[in-house]
Amino acid sequence: ESSEIITVIDGDSASPAAAPEVNELPAGSIMAAYEALLLDLDGTVFGGKAPIIGARETLARAEIPQFFVTNNASRRPVDVADHLNELGFDAEPEQVVTSAQSGAQLLAEHLEPGSRTLVVGSEGLAQEVREVGIGVARSADDKPDAVIQGYSPHIGWAELSEAALAIRAGALWVATNIDATLPSERGLLVGNGSLVAAVANATGQSPLVAGKPAAPLMVDAIRRSGVNKPLVVGDRLDTDIEGAHTVGLDSLLVLTGVSTARDLLAAPPEQRPTYVTADLRGLYLSADLVAITPHDGWEIEIDGDTITVKSAGGSAESLLPSLAAAVWASSETIDHGLLRISGADDTVNALLAQLGLAGVG
Repeated sequence: ESSEIITVIDGDSASPAAAPEVNELPAGSIMAAYEALLLDLDGTVFGGKAPIIGARETLARAEIPQFFVTNNASRRPVDVADHLNELGFDAEPEQVVTSAQSGAQLLAEHLEPGSRTLVVGSEGLAQEVREVGIGVARSADDKPDAVIQGYSPHIGWAELSEAALAIRAGALWVATNIDATLPSERGLLVGNGSLVAAVANATGQSPLVAGKPAAPLMVDAIRRSGVNKPLVVGDRLDTDIEGAHTVGLDSLLVLTGVSTARDLLAAPPEQRPTYVTADLRGLYLSADLVAITPHDGWEIEIDGDTITVKSAGGSAESLLPSLAAAVWASSETIDHGLLRISGADDTVNALLAQLGLAGVG
């Protein structure tokens, strides 16, 4: 195994993490072990209006079906597919599974045909509701049978208050997702989950949730894929990875979005992925290399809130999986806010720094 540091210069540059220049899947790679990819979008495939580094090339060469599974309920599948195509990906609306679709399906399962739902969200969400045979209301005065709440940048006090009034009057409440934050080029913005929390605080109620980590969206994605063994790929432990656990699927965490290497080490059991890689190009790496399990090439000593890492010929790609496996298996009580990780030499310290793990937490 090499101890080469993974570096990325720009979207067209080669790196040790880049997918091999081959037309078939490398034997033993992560992707070769699965029948389809269930891919998160923002933070995994793209970041706002730009592709994530290596994503286009990786997915263009993938030989297994790809489905884009998003908690964002503000856009319809055709709009999401159009955005992907504008960014240089190859996507059809049928490959897109949204929490708006799953939320509308939840309504259909709980309401009689002809019922009305107060839609707090985008027109795209309202159209998904109409397509399952449920009428759309925009005021609590319409006495709706349900409220469905999804993200829209135009939601304010008035819209949240209409939702609170309807829910207090007995309406069923469905949230498309409960992501606290929304990634953007400027950083993390207020997400639908934070708006849902405001309504929950005002009503004392909790919604049915369609999006990740709840099961409905993941079940819809599995059904859409038509396969028995898909792999969930995402950048958030609390939605993508926990969502995979909810439905019993393997998962890959990519470090291109919200969750960091430090977050991974502190992850509770229900948020622990099967694999971790720098980005989507890791799908072409050996599954054994990046599986979160002990690796012979690394010696890891844990003493309270201090971890010392020594290389025994380990590869850069297996360092974080080895660390995570050691921390999760440790009998020590670790305060992750004080956790200090150091390498036995400068080369290991450089690798830890690249992962954002050098020094005090």
